[in-house]
Parts: sequence; structure tokens; C-alpha cells
Amino acid sequence: MTVFDSTMIEIGRTIISRDVFEKKFVCDLLKCKGACCVEGDSGAPLTQEEAKIIERDYPKFKKYLPEKHQEVIEDQGFSMIDDDGDLVTPLVNKKQCAYTFYDEKGILKCGIEKAFFEGEITFRKPVSCHLFPIRITEYKRFDAVNYEELDICKPGVACGEALQVPLYKFLKEPLIRKYGENWYKELKIAAGYLEEKQD
Repeated sequence: MTVFDSTMIEIGRTIISRDVFEKKFVCDLLKCKGACCVEGDSGAPLTQEEAKIIERDYPKFKKYLPEKHQEVIEDQGFSMIDDDGDLVTPLVNKKQCAYTFYDEKGILKCGIEKAFFEGEITFRKPVSCHLFPIRITEYKRFDAVNYEELDICKPGVACGEALQVPLYKFLKEPLIRKYGENWYKELKIAAGYLEEKQD
């Protein structure tokens, strides 16, 4: 069942901010250089299952990581608890995700995702990374699905507005990965309803 109000939409056990429908966004890596992997107070949020998968797959993707990053991972562990008590990826110099590397264009990329695209592992990357700039906060009775507006993503906003691509369409794949095909169909129906109301 889908429930609407002035600021959010409820689908199943998710409460979705209207920004997810109304904001335009397409990631522009050439301009942001992968800043989301280096900005923030802690590493990328992980589930317990994701932490286990990363530890399992580490021998297959570690070759893509700088030696210093490998040292940090092997010293701090494959995941860690941050100051808020959340399970996250380890950081290099308390800033950059340890699972990243710079490519030849100076763009920060994910070593896990690199191995995925090379067909070496089946896990793409943490779903929190895949969904960014959507952030999900899990509560006992519902998940809050919100758009996190950051200065580092201004190029993505400009690109999305130029192409007229809503955030929920740009992030179709990770949203389906998180909540499933049927949930996303409900999301599209809700988006159509909101568009009709605006017209």
C-alpha cells in the first residue's frame, strides 16, 4: 500500500522523502572525481553480511588497492565501528575509504567494484555506496529513505537537471537491489501520481 502526504510517501515499510522523486541527479565523476569516497566523518555504512563478504573477497580485489590501503585494512580490520556505533569501512588518514584507488584520470574508484566488473567477484560494493546520495536510516518499524544534498554532488545535480533525470530513476538499480522489483514498481506508480498532481 502506498500512502501520500505533503512531504513524504510511504510504501510498505519505507517512508520516502519527496526529494527522491523531485530532485534531478546524474553522477558526474569527471567533475566530482569520486569525492563521496573521501568526504565525511566515517567510512561507508555496512551490514554485517556485507562485512563478511568483503572479508571473504578481499584476497581477490586487494591487488587493486594501494599498498598503504592494504596496510590500513590489515591493521584496522575489514570493517570497524565508528563513533556513532555503526559498522563502516576502514579509512586511510581518517578520511578516504580504504577500499578505493585513483585511476589514470585522477578519479577515485572502488577496488571492490573494479573486481566485480572484471568478473572476479559477484559482490559489487556496499549498498550504501551504490545508493548514494540516497541515505537510508533503518528504524524498528520503518526505513527512512532520504536524499542527502551535499556540495560535493553539485556536478551531479547540474548533470541531472540538464538531462532531466529524477534521482529515483538514476538509482533504479541499487533501489531494486535494496527493496526489490515490486517495491520499485510501486515507487514508479507513486512518481507518476506526483507528476500528475504537479501538472
